[in-house]
Amino acid sequence: MKKIVLIACCLFTQIVLAQDVSLALQKKPDTNPAQLATQWSKVSTTTNVSFANRSKRFAQELPPEIKQNDTWNAGAWKGEKVHTQILLWSKKDLSNVTVNVSDLKNTKGDLIKKENISTGFLQYVMTDEFRNGCGYRKPQDFDSSKVADIINVDIKSMQVQKNTTQPVWVSVKVPSHTSPGLYFGTVVINADKKYTLKVALKVVDKILPPPSEWAYRLDFWQHPFAIARVHKLEPWSDAHFAMMRKYYTMLADAGQKIVTTSIVNEPWGHQTYDDFPSLIKWTKKKDGSWTYDYSLFDKYVDFVMSCGINKQINCYSMVPWKIAFTYNDEAAGREAVFTQAIGTPAYNEFWTPMLTDFTRHLRDKGWFGITTIAMDERPMPAMQSVIKLLKTIDPNWKVSLAGDYHAEIENDIFDYCVASRWKYPEDVLQKRKQQNKLSTWYTCCAEKYPNAFTFSPPDEMVWMGWYTAATGMDGYLRWAYNSWPKSPSTDSRFTAWPAGDTYQVYPGALSSMRFEKIIEGIQDFEKIRILRKEYQSKQQTTQLNKLEATLKTFEIKDLASETAEETVAKAKGLLNEIN
Repeated sequence: MKKIVLIACCLFTQIVLAQDVSLALQKKPDTNPAQLATQWSKVSTTTNVSFANRSKRFAQELPPEIKQNDTWNAGAWKGEKVHTQILLWSKKDLSNVTVNVSDLKNTKGDLIKKENISTGFLQYVMTDEFRNGCGYRKPQDFDSSKVADIINVDIKSMQVQKNTTQPVWVSVKVPSHTSPGLYFGTVVINADKKYTLKVALKVVDKILPPPSEWAYRLDFWQHPFAIARVHKLEPWSDAHFAMMRKYYTMLADAGQKIVTTSIVNEPWGHQTYDDFPSLIKWTKKKDGSWTYDYSLFDKYVDFVMSCGINKQINCYSMVPWKIAFTYNDEAAGREAVFTQAIGTPAYNEFWTPMLTDFTRHLRDKGWFGITTIAMDERPMPAMQSVIKLLKTIDPNWKVSLAGDYHAEIENDIFDYCVASRWKYPEDVLQKRKQQNKLSTWYTCCAEKYPNAFTFSPPDEMVWMGWYTAATGMDGYLRWAYNSWPKSPSTDSRFTAWPAGDTYQVYPGALSSMRFEKIIEGIQDFEKIRILRKEYQSKQQTTQLNKLEATLKTFEIKDLASETAEETVAKAKGLLNEIN
């Protein structure tokens, strides 16, 4: 998706093939062995366990500089998921570290059962740094290090080497039927001995609706072929679909609303490590007529919808990154490629039969009203040509665009997602809301902050949810959910973009610190939306004014002087206060 790339498309094949060599760089040490040994010698206790700031990543090779704390005090709405992290660090090898949780119980005997509490050892991956953002990068030119990101809930015990720090992620999903009040429980770390930590969770008498009812428009682009490759499965086999269900259900539980589909081969010019083939088979018959096989498209869309992602289908793309549309030419007995420029009579002649037939097919399926022809960072003249052609086929066709803001075509874009450097004019945003059009924003390789790279400060992802509420936009888009590099579980770096740019979750359908923080920000957005409505209906002017004043502190430029963690902490504090 969001690739403001500084290199020609023709280089991408060479770049991907070169990855095996270019990503072989070993970690640059943060400190030399003598300095490390000195720091660990200052640790007074052999083994240490403590709750820690959930908004920070802690270095694996260093003892953490924190004040030890054996109690986690937290608050949550009914239906909300909250999280923290625990750190374990020791000056000796620990062979069988396990984590156990208890039920949470209030004084009346009400329970939040431990089945609603998940724990996972945080694992480390290679990352790099932002530097200039987009553009082909040689890893040896960038400072690389290990960073905690993978939340591995599948590991039930872990060996922790001496003089290392091991984080554990803890999440509590409060059931919507939970009685309000204060709940207590424990987390037990079994290491060289048993360490018991206390949990005190205050459940507020407010309900966060389930993700399927969230208003936030989350759009993380899915990549089915990456799942097939990583799990060594035949694409589109029963096993492939079964594996995809784990990932897509997890994405639906984060509030994803949109199905990503490819209606041509390589809509993004093969910028990804894995292929991105078309879900529709185009065939030009010997008599010059066209047929279109939608069987895979239909099967895939039905499948994704069955996972809970069912509000919109975005079809990429009539304006791909490289104008090269492949199809089966029966007369020639081979694959052919159409390359005529957008807006030419030949281009329109090529697309008209397809769009006419696709319109019919979508109407037959009952999907036309929720389908868009989607474009990514395409120039305005190309967009104008495509919009004009679509409207001649059916004036009710919807269009999606992620890119720069263009007033000239805004009215024709149903789902408009602008880069973070843009803001919608206030009158335009209000008009779009009245017309039930979607107005969202995105970040990509070009923005140092806020972002979701593996080296990004975690609360930048929470900050995004607040910023969306502050600007009045509907949601956030990002490439990509799972466009993995060669070895995503160990190395998040990839060719032309800052590390982690191409994915947010890990093989095995494992979440990440980044992904959980994005969900936290979306939950905050929903809470803000609910409170705004409540304050307005009850004419609670003081509370509403405080909330709006807090939202005004979310400006991208201010992240240069105040961290996302600081801004978010202040905002959450005030939100709790006015509640």
